[in-house]
Amino acid sequence: MIPFSPAPLAHDVPSRFPSPFDRAAVHPLARRAAVELIALLQSPAAATWGLQDAVGGKMFGVLVAEAPDGTLGYLRAFSGMLTGTWTLDGWAPPAFDVASRAAIWIPGEAEMLRFTADLETCANDPARSAGDKAHQRLDDARAARSRELMPLIQATYRLCDATGAVRSLHELFAPAKPPAGAGDCAAPKLLAAAYRHGLRPLALAEFWWGAPPRSGDRRAGSFYPACHGKCGPILAHMLRGLPADPPPLFGAARFPLTEPAVVFEDAQLVIVDKPSGMLSVPGRSGLLQDSVSTRLRARHPQSTGQLVVHRLDLDTSGLLLAAKDPVTFSALQRLFSLREVEKRYVAWLDGDVAGDAGMIEIPLRTDIDDRPRQIHDAVHGKAAVTAWHVLDRRDGRTKVALHPHTGRTHQLRVHAAHPSGLNAPIVGDRLYGRAAPREGERLMLHAELLSFEHPVTGARLRVESAAPF
Repeated sequence: MIPFSPAPLAHDVPSRFPSPFDRAAVHPLARRAAVELIALLQSPAAATWGLQDAVGGKMFGVLVAEAPDGTLGYLRAFSGMLTGTWTLDGWAPPAFDVASRAAIWIPGEAEMLRFTADLETCANDPARSAGDKAHQRLDDARAARSRELMPLIQATYRLCDATGAVRSLHELFAPAKPPAGAGDCAAPKLLAAAYRHGLRPLALAEFWWGAPPRSGDRRAGSFYPACHGKCGPILAHMLRGLPADPPPLFGAARFPLTEPAVVFEDAQLVIVDKPSGMLSVPGRSGLLQDSVSTRLRARHPQSTGQLVVHRLDLDTSGLLLAAKDPVTFSALQRLFSLREVEKRYVAWLDGDVAGDAGMIEIPLRTDIDDRPRQIHDAVHGKAAVTAWHVLDRRDGRTKVALHPHTGRTHQLRVHAAHPSGLNAPIVGDRLYGRAAPREGERLMLHAELLSFEHPVTGARLRVESAAPF
């Protein structure tokens, strides 16, 4: 453990462990430890680690802890491997048993290398048809052997909680299989190291340092919450026995019954102005039922079928369209699918955008390890296109109008934040922003215009709602 100098005062120490799944809950002591670690990562000693090389960046973590003698300090860790190794002096070791893993992986890696060599031989076989068949058989055999090795390697992880109870990865993820890389993030390493040395964990923070990943969804120096896919079950177990805050429940905010306010309504459809923080439809877990959909259902009990035709993110405000009957619903959905609905959003971005207008085309897909986050994937992503132009520039921020030509989840948020997009995240974006917003700021994204041909009257309908920021 690296002791703080000068030592923190007693009232600076958290009484409860802040949730690692809440980005806004980075404790000042964890932030102080992260700043010290970033200074190390910027030093000449770290220059050879390749963090600034293309896609060379990495997640790092710090854990503030208390020693049995009352000394306060922190542990540091990196996700996965650094400079090709799992262990470095002064860093938390991996959460698996090193000897047990080596006994499995060293011969296993040799097998994989032999498969690779044989596959290269097949690829260069002059008899292409025979070579292709042999290549496929070898590729299938390698994949099958890899599937056999994975659970053996995962069995070398033994994860402890604050009471001393130990669970395996397979137990924590049952009945599902543990995802690849589970247990290798910085957070499990840090907690495992703290328990091993009799330290009391107090606060945790994880941040990215170095060049952005291929997906472009990480920024150097920004703090990120623990991922739900790989770390959710692990940290839920490892934090047992600690006085810890629960993960944040987004979408549970209370709103007056007058919300959402109606902007336009006739016999077939209704357009409302959704406030930031209100769900468009109920949450999947069943815990969050309050939403635009359920409130409109209460207002229009005679309506049948689905109501909300499209959705806005929880944190996004603005115009939302709903149908009062199934025929209108289908007609409006068809307009959306044919891209015959004009939509315009306004947003304040955290940064000075280069240029005054343009088009962004960055394919997106869901991050399966950290839903609902979306990431750029040039191979498997779905097409996502956004037109934009600048409205204002002020105090290091840029106000833009955004015209989505497609309707992918979080499309505008990713296109704003991505280095190949506007390279300036939307202010207040807790998923893709590069830093904590100013106190009390919401996501500065508002759907301000909807325009389409009315499915019954045929008249062009144009509805606007000024942004509240």
